[in-house]
Amino acid sequence: MVTRRGFLGTGAAAAAAVTAGGLFGAAPAHADYSTAVDPGGSYGYWDGWGASLSWWANVFGMNDTVADLLYTLNTTSYNGKNLPGLGLNIVRYNLGASSTARANGSAMAVSPYIPRRKQIDAYWLDWNSSDPSSASWNWWVDSNQRNMLWKARDRGANLFELFSSSPVWWMCKNSNPSGSDTSGPKVPSVENIQSWNLDQHAVYLATVAKYAHDHWGFSFTSVEAFNEPSSTWWSGTYGNQEGCTIDRSTQETIIGHLRTELDARNLTETAVVASDENTYSGSADTWNYFDATTQDTVARINTHSYFDTNDPGPRKALYGAATGTPIWQSEYSEGYEHGLYLAYNLSLDMRFLHPSAWCYWQPIDTQAAPAAGEAPKSWGLVNATYDDPKGLDGTLGYVANKYFVMAQYSRHIRPGMRILDSGDQATVAAYDDTAQKLVLVTVRGDTAQNVTFDLTKFAVGDGRLTGWVTDANPDYSLGRQYSRTATATISSGKLTAYFPAYCIQTFEISAPIK
Repeated sequence: MVTRRGFLGTGAAAAAAVTAGGLFGAAPAHADYSTAVDPGGSYGYWDGWGASLSWWANVFGMNDTVADLLYTLNTTSYNGKNLPGLGLNIVRYNLGASSTARANGSAMAVSPYIPRRKQIDAYWLDWNSSDPSSASWNWWVDSNQRNMLWKARDRGANLFELFSSSPVWWMCKNSNPSGSDTSGPKVPSVENIQSWNLDQHAVYLATVAKYAHDHWGFSFTSVEAFNEPSSTWWSGTYGNQEGCTIDRSTQETIIGHLRTELDARNLTETAVVASDENTYSGSADTWNYFDATTQDTVARINTHSYFDTNDPGPRKALYGAATGTPIWQSEYSEGYEHGLYLAYNLSLDMRFLHPSAWCYWQPIDTQAAPAAGEAPKSWGLVNATYDDPKGLDGTLGYVANKYFVMAQYSRHIRPGMRILDSGDQATVAAYDDTAQKLVLVTVRGDTAQNVTFDLTKFAVGDGRLTGWVTDANPDYSLGRQYSRTATATISSGKLTAYFPAYCIQTFEISAPIK
């Protein structure tokens, strides 16, 4: 997770960098183009869409309306408007590392910059006992995040991931789960887990996974021991969130321990995943560092998507390094509420990284500070204001335009569909084999274009087609938000659609494969 790192720069220069007509589309800028959808070119089955709980759920975990918005496809009333539910089915649960409880006379060290909502309560209070029924454990903490997890489960979420941002504070060298001590804000952090607690960190994760299986009414399908572990900005002195630098060799050791501890609790079907590095290039570097035994132990590569924004190269490199190991894009975030960049990056991910799931970081989040002359920004899909840095209070606000951009994808490309080769880096194509339905989602940049989709490998009828559209102008002028539109026609096996500048359109087509 990142808090406030740069995304493509700011202002007009950034907009120009990503909205150039040549970036998306198979033809030169300002020209109409054609692309062929190939049902034989499949990148596997889609696991789904998700988000991390963590900080927002630590505040709003009891809110049923938010749960409906995120985890159902229902139309939900919010602030006087009827909104389309996003239908997320993946829940990433942040295992806590913080506690006000003392451990044998010692207390957690607290970074002066961390707000209460970013401190996730730990279940394991001290090192006296690993027995989850002992006084060393408190299973009543972190109730808000856990309740949102249950609300998601009850609304149909089916994939649950347990991940750690830092070992519990008493496993850290300086007792601070925000990172190592630094003498200045630019001093790189170093590994902060005590060498004798590598197995204990794995014991903590496996014990919580087992407790959830036995007591919480669901099972974690995967467990992740790290969050951006190779990054060197985790600071107990200046940090404003939980985090821990963990060397790659240490990651290998913990991964082995975690597999052993899960197996010892009969959780043999629970996948060990790694390593949630900050960038695609960082994820490739970590994966290539791992020895064959570690790679065999890791069932899936999790990666974040910061900094490697509009460059296909790091995506291709990670996909190539994975050599068949599944990939999740497990964390995406930026502060531009129009949603155009979300659509750009999602399209590039699907074209070059080929993940089987795509997750947003904090769907409920704060406004980002705008640059001079810019409109307000939102880090979340839904804006929130957190009232008290010392408590767990907050107020929900407006819905960002990128909420509706997300709906263009998540409501139509559903779990179990096959991701097809669209022939186009601006288009995501998915196919429902049971319903014989083709889904196309395309983002348009700074140029209006006609796009023709060659569907001659499908049995499609002629006629006019109704789809869904969201405008995403980077000048923040609001337009259509997940509106029905009739801008496409099918003739002789080809679908032609008109795309105004800065929009995302979705089409669902009855299309048996020939």
